[in-house]
Amino acid sequence: MSQPAAKPLPLPVLLIEDEPGVMAYVLATLERSGYPVVCAESGIKALELLEAGDDFLGVVSDMRTPGGVNGVDVHTWIATNRPELVSRIVFITGDIANEETVETLRKTGAPCVEKPFRVRQFISVVEKTMGKAL
Repeated sequence: MSQPAAKPLPLPVLLIEDEPGVMAYVLATLERSGYPVVCAESGIKALELLEAGDDFLGVVSDMRTPGGVNGVDVHTWIATNRPELVSRIVFITGDIANEETVETLRKTGAPCVEKPFRVRQFISVVEKTMGKAL
């Protein structure tokens, strides 16, 4: 008898967040909802993972991260180099009223969840953007 095919492991979500408390909260929220997660504490670290060819279900990114590479820069890189991911990016920010943030969201069309957010609100946006976890 042949073995049943093993279910493929679900792809992780790439979480880009520099604030440890926020990262822990978002990580726990995603994992409790069934999403595996890979964390990057900066846009630079995220680009290293993306450039290495790691596969991701989608990306949750803070708009502002340290080190000279922010969420917009990551979005731009993905649009050019990993276009299959560009429609699966969710921004999170505590600065939704900033003109630059508003312009970025208008230009990219990416959904944004304002911090602090409610778990159900956040997961609803993630599910609409990336699909439900397996």
